[in-house]
Amino acid sequence: MEKKYLFGPIILALVLFAGIVFFPVSWMYNLVPEDRLKESAISLEPNMFQGTYLQSEMLKSSTYIPIYGSSEMSRWDPFHPSNYFEINSASFTPYLIGKGGMTSIIHDLNFATHAVQLKNKQMVIIVSPQWFVKNGTDEQHFAPNYSSLQAYQLPFNKGVDEQVKRKLMKRLMVYDAVKSDAILYQLYDAYLNDKKNKFTLLSVPAKAYISALKKKDLFFTLQKDKETNRHQSDAVKDKTWEELRAQAEKYGENRTQYSQFHIQDNVYKKKKDQIKRNKGKNKGHSYGESLEYDDFQLMLDILKESGADPLFVIIPVNGEYYDYTGFPKKGRQDYYTRIKNLINDNGFSYADYSSHEYDHYFLRDTIHIGWKGWVYLDEDMQKFLK
Repeated sequence: MEKKYLFGPIILALVLFAGIVFFPVSWMYNLVPEDRLKESAISLEPNMFQGTYLQSEMLKSSTYIPIYGSSEMSRWDPFHPSNYFEINSASFTPYLIGKGGMTSIIHDLNFATHAVQLKNKQMVIIVSPQWFVKNGTDEQHFAPNYSSLQAYQLPFNKGVDEQVKRKLMKRLMVYDAVKSDAILYQLYDAYLNDKKNKFTLLSVPAKAYISALKKKDLFFTLQKDKETNRHQSDAVKDKTWEELRAQAEKYGENRTQYSQFHIQDNVYKKKKDQIKRNKGKNKGHSYGESLEYDDFQLMLDILKESGADPLFVIIPVNGEYYDYTGFPKKGRQDYYTRIKNLINDNGFSYADYSSHEYDHYFLRDTIHIGWKGWVYLDEDMQKFLK
């Protein structure tokens, strides 16, 4: 009798699992609300970054211009591209793809997944200096941001150059999040070492898992996004760029009344003790040498091969604060020079803001663009997209 009770749940679980795996994904497409794509443009939900459906739909549309980056995306104010271009009735809508910890390797995998859709696609890619620490992206930043779905799809991806794909797979295998996934790690190992029988065998559970992950992606797509604290304001409507810069400077000045280094007051208050501890702490540091450059080159390779049309944005650091921590100017300048050379050598355009290290209110804290910085980006985006 006990065995019957034991086998019943197991059989039910297997039936349910089979139903999930073999239920056609296409049946769920019609359930996606018409306004879902528009809503997701500012949602900053990790499920969107780690899935594929919404990004694929976005890339099909000429309405959306993706902006790829990291934590600066959620630094809302009236000058943020999502507000500025909406208020001024632009012919396009910025589509934000980025959160804290997203660096080159995360974007590499994402671009590889959508490579066949990137031809002639205009986009903006914000590059942050702090990505370029000596050892590159660590596990703490990689694990929460990488997409299991995109990682499983990579070996079966025919739209990426074979050598680039192999480099990307080898790089991913360094991380514990991939190592701990026995099927994925062995699938990569079989592919990279041309173990065809093993790869064929592992492809069966891998593709079944991909099917399940696609359904999970669509399930989250059907969910309502959480409310953001996005700042909407018509104060930036029909202003010249000079007027906007003056307006942004005043806006930033009002929000940095009680802090050092022209950092936003509420950020400074929260980080004040940590800032005190950081005095002179970064002597000898440099962003000029980092494993991140290899990951960044992979990004350039994928974009170049796919025929994408990106504008890279080179963000500065807060010069006053970095001087306070002892971070050498040479260690910053070496980064600016190297990153510009890489972008230029690969035939892409960039907006260079490296001269704004000491430009008050260009950044809203020690590293994040905001206020006046957004105005410069809005102007450069408008020029680029024309």
